[in-house]
Amino acid sequence: MKVSLFCAIATTLLMGSAPLQAADKSAGETLYADACAQCHGPNAQGMASFPSLSGRDAEYITSRLETYRAGEKVGSNSFLMIPNATDLSDDDIANLAAFITESGE
Repeated sequence: MKVSLFCAIATTLLMGSAPLQAADKSAGETLYADACAQCHGPNAQGMASFPSLSGRDAEYITSRLETYRAGEKVGSNSFLMIPNATDLSDDDIANLAAFITESGE
């Protein structure tokens, strides 16, 4: 009886859990063009005092954007990045990271 109850509960929980969705690179490309390219360049190569993002992995991009979104200062351009990252959702950050990572390969 206990085994049957356990199996029923486990099956219910597994059926109710949604699979993790992959990041939407196309949405990341649109967001990058609208919010990032002016400073970081159309190919994430960096411009003037704005660093290159090309060659950075998704973990780095995600970590930095989450830090900026939290209002924490990281480097000399924090005063520019914090207001730009404040309204980013988790999906926005994942989409940007996917686009930047794949476009820099």
